[in-house]
Amino acid sequence: MKCASLTITLLWLLSCDVMAREDEVPADWPDHIRTVLENTYPLEHDRGDRLPLFLWQARNPGEIGPERTEKLLDELNRRGLGLVSSWDHGDDEATLRRRLSIARAQTELGLRVNIDATSCLYSFYNGQDDTAHQDDQGTSFWDESSGGKMGCPFRLEHRIPVIKKRIDEFAQAYQDAGVTVDFVFADWEVDGPFEFNRAHETAKRCQVCRKNIPDIDNFNSFQSVFREIRSRLQREAYAEPILGRFPKSLVMNYGVYPHGGHRYWYDYFEKYVEGQPALADQEARYCQWHHEFPLTGYTAAMPVVYTWFATHQWYDFEPGDYRWFYNMLLVSSNVGQHTLRETPIVSFVHWHTTAPPKNPDPAVRQFSEAMYQELLWHMLLRGVDTFFLWCLSEEAEKEIQLLHPVWAAAQEYGEFLDQGEPTTFDVPTKPGPVVSGLRLGDRVLVRRTDFGEARSDEDIEVLVGERKLTVPLGTGHCQILRLQ
Repeated sequence: MKCASLTITLLWLLSCDVMAREDEVPADWPDHIRTVLENTYPLEHDRGDRLPLFLWQARNPGEIGPERTEKLLDELNRRGLGLVSSWDHGDDEATLRRRLSIARAQTELGLRVNIDATSCLYSFYNGQDDTAHQDDQGTSFWDESSGGKMGCPFRLEHRIPVIKKRIDEFAQAYQDAGVTVDFVFADWEVDGPFEFNRAHETAKRCQVCRKNIPDIDNFNSFQSVFREIRSRLQREAYAEPILGRFPKSLVMNYGVYPHGGHRYWYDYFEKYVEGQPALADQEARYCQWHHEFPLTGYTAAMPVVYTWFATHQWYDFEPGDYRWFYNMLLVSSNVGQHTLRETPIVSFVHWHTTAPPKNPDPAVRQFSEAMYQELLWHMLLRGVDTFFLWCLSEEAEKEIQLLHPVWAAAQEYGEFLDQGEPTTFDVPTKPGPVVSGLRLGDRVLVRRTDFGEARSDEDIEVLVGERKLTVPLGTGHCQILRLQ
């Protein structure tokens, strides 16, 4: 059995042409909703009870009325997509009613109620002096090396009930309305205590941090304390208020997931600081990472698999596509290998080169479309349950065109996605054949992608447990093979 990847764009165009003739998108939908509907198409294979695909643009459709809300939900569901509503503590009653109306419609249609709680979490460090660091003279100061005012984690106690109240009020409103919250994510990153940039240097100047962190000069001690406080903020102010009312809800945050002790990427505001513990790989420095996921109380993992600009410059692989593929597969394999099967993995993804500088090096070449789609397949075959596309509005059309066809085609293999066990998490350290698979009994859903001069038309043998699997050339399609 085969599924298209290299020919996927052609199939997508044909599907869109049929959709345009048979199911025109109304011209009066909001622009971001039109972008979603015009660049996706109904699934050919049943999605079952698997999580939907999430798109940044498939959020907050505005005031569209009950009938059109139901129509939109149906159109999105046909395409395998979920609609997300945002919670914002600045919302008025009319906005809340609109959010609840969407939740009721989702409930009536048997769909998940999906929430973006990001706005409610900002900010623990609110710029007030009572959250700042303090020097030996009692003067307030901040760590501004990450673009904002980052203060002292030991002076945030009074902020926990403030943030918690925002979350709890929304959760109670949904509970009172008789609807369940099923999926809640946050994009909470540049706030709260973290150890990057000049954070360690700044903490050592703070009398409060020195008093509360044993052996503060030791980075490991400093990192552990900061991350444990960060985890507590997320658990007490965010996860627990939701799970207390909706214990089966999936709750998660950007970049928080189980892992093997290192993180293979840096966010746009982060820089590696020489001397801090890290794993070296060519020019890459994979930072030591605290095991914060179990401390947060989260019920789903949310890795970040992006084409960060610096990634391309870390490695010398040719073809250059393998520089992107290698790093992004390291990230997704890391979370897949260390996450319990019962914990869903919802991975943020982004294809356009992410966070380039003002004058980018022209030698940094964009990840090719075909190999990005191959990466998405390998992520699914290594335990990722679904994707959450983040992108800028001007990038959305192309991003959706690349992501949705892979998601749609993957639904053909629902039994493997539901029950299969990943066969490997190995990432080859040089370009060549890359194999990923999901095992179900003695059958394996396999994808093989070959890179560079080492590519071969010959079969290769891989071990699945103690049994051999012969994998023929297969870039561009999946194969269901039997173990020997």
